[in-house]
Amino acid sequence: MSKNLFVTSTEPRSGKSLVSLGLMELLIRNINRVAFFRPLILSNTKGKKNNDIDLFATHFNLNIPYEKMYAYTTTEANSMIAAGRNEELLEGILNKYNEIEKDHDFVLCEGTEFEGSSASFEFDINSEISNNLGCPVLLVGKADNKNIDETIRSINMYNESFIEEGCNVIATIINRVSPEHSDRIITSLKKDKMYKNQLVYTIPDNKTLGNPTMGEIARLLNAKVLYGEEQLGNNVYSYAIAAMQLRHFLDRVHYGTLIITPGDRADIIVACMSIISSTAMPYISGIVLTGGLEPENSVRKLIEGYDQIIPVLSVKEDTFPAAKKISDMHSVIAPDDIRKINHALGVFEKNIDIDELSEKIIKTQTEIITPKMFEHRLIQKAKAHKQHIILPEGEDQRILQATEALLRRDVVDITLLGNKRKIKDKITQLGLNIENTNIIDPQNSEYFDDYVKTYFELRGRKGITIDNAGDIMADVNFFATMMIYKGHADGMVSGARHTTGNTIRPAFQIIKTKPGCSIVSSVFLMCLKDRVLVYGDCAINPNPDSRQLAEIAIASAITAEIFGIDPKVAMLSYSTGESGKGEDVDNVRSAVAIARDIAEEKHMKLILEGPIQYDAAVDSKVAEAKMPDSKVAGNATVLIFPDLNTGNNTYKAVQRSSGAVAIGPVLQGLNKPVNDLSRGCLVTDIVNTVAITAIQAQAEKGLL
Repeated sequence: MSKNLFVTSTEPRSGKSLVSLGLMELLIRNINRVAFFRPLILSNTKGKKNNDIDLFATHFNLNIPYEKMYAYTTTEANSMIAAGRNEELLEGILNKYNEIEKDHDFVLCEGTEFEGSSASFEFDINSEISNNLGCPVLLVGKADNKNIDETIRSINMYNESFIEEGCNVIATIINRVSPEHSDRIITSLKKDKMYKNQLVYTIPDNKTLGNPTMGEIARLLNAKVLYGEEQLGNNVYSYAIAAMQLRHFLDRVHYGTLIITPGDRADIIVACMSIISSTAMPYISGIVLTGGLEPENSVRKLIEGYDQIIPVLSVKEDTFPAAKKISDMHSVIAPDDIRKINHALGVFEKNIDIDELSEKIIKTQTEIITPKMFEHRLIQKAKAHKQHIILPEGEDQRILQATEALLRRDVVDITLLGNKRKIKDKITQLGLNIENTNIIDPQNSEYFDDYVKTYFELRGRKGITIDNAGDIMADVNFFATMMIYKGHADGMVSGARHTTGNTIRPAFQIIKTKPGCSIVSSVFLMCLKDRVLVYGDCAINPNPDSRQLAEIAIASAITAEIFGIDPKVAMLSYSTGESGKGEDVDNVRSAVAIARDIAEEKHMKLILEGPIQYDAAVDSKVAEAKMPDSKVAGNATVLIFPDLNTGNNTYKAVQRSSGAVAIGPVLQGLNKPVNDLSRGCLVTDIVNTVAITAIQAQAEKGLL
């Protein structure tokens, strides 16, 4: 079942609030705990609550604190973007979203319009947020002030743009459509294959919802209500400035007109009261008296003598500034306007197939996983059962910065190895808040003698003397590995200053491989724009034989599952299926058979295909031509390369050419988790690798 939906519009004033209101009503009927969330809200210098958040919280009794229902104001977001803090912005939105998601079964998310921003900027931020929240998208467009062709072009353009950004658009609703154009618009759109899996609806233009009420105008102008408070629900369809003689003014009055006039124009006021009593004149919505002037007592008596009294508002602004504010006003569905809320729900239900849309929303689960989403999930998963990770390179600046980030977020417990004085001096120099972190100098540790003895017992038959063992245990990587072996820590991350060999050699000697696993291998978690793939082996084994290749496939499938990736394994080669011949493709073919046998022995459900070419593995169109009946072709999530030369070059080519985030290498096959960093790693790489190591430790303990 889907857990969320992102509602966004193609342009300002598309009627997004009406659609969101109808959707919330639909969701609450079908799902137990539903929340409403706006990643960004328009800034309000007067400190007023965001109307949509207030509307949903009040009308649907959501019982969620206002501050939890949004992440940032647009002013805050713009400042962060201008300062190049885009990642921090997305991280903050994800954190706020996850706070609300954990207590609810479904979250309805609503996109935003930026006042004064360009349409392209609004589109970019909404598409990026929806992808990073993993939300299917419902697109709201509008047709007013457009002909049929213009409406279709506009809707197509935005749909194409969202789809190109990797968004899963499940429905499009076009608002403010002329009833006679509805069928033609829907028919034209549905002819395009882009809408094959989409629902398309239209909602007719509705003056009651699209125009403000007298109550809204009173709030906008901070007006004093002199008369007609019970009629503040009157809709305003137009306005007229009455600054001319009465005989000219009367020609400008239409049904639903709001009259704006200086407060000392007794003639206009009296004329307006006569208009509403006359069967020959159209009904007007109300009067706004400007300049802070109010009717004299004699005029008041006259007004109070009429049977019908429309709203009369008094404002301090002069006539033209007041008229400008009213002209620029955007009508909203206010939380206390029950008539308008009920009318909006009625319009939605009358024009939308509720059952069809409900089924589409609830059954659609987006498969989009962005790099930011995946990194965020790593952190949250690591935090769930906190593990103790050793960082042997405690004197490295990047390690210390990553340590602060991890401890601040309470992801893991950390022990740093190295010279205590040097580490503490560097912490002070960098201004980091990690003074209370556990720091161990191996040779001065209470564990040192015991570790030396244990290493000698493990390696004595290899010709190691007790003195050799002491020298070896003084090495931070060997000491850290022994900590894991002895159960004093759960995992280790190294490599910022050491080679891969220096990092994993101690693991081979002390921790060793799992039963039934003859080799240690690695995978990279390749975070593409809209999904995460597992690449193996791209770092350890140069030329694996068929048995080793099979073990790599099995280990990689298990690793994928640990990190929430449904493993569909493709054993790659230069040939697909039975077409190719040669030693290399035969090696892969043999590995496929062995992997299936191993999976059967372990009672492991394994979806695996091979030999298969990369394009057939990941591209559904190629797969349809080459392997139409395959469960893996076109949908592979785990890709096993035939040798290190192919794997290492491919992951780097994909990383550099597509902008993918490559997390790894993640080592697999060891009894306890040890992972290697690149010597050119960034602080973010270290944070991610520590989180990965913690999750592997959880898996070893059966905590996942």
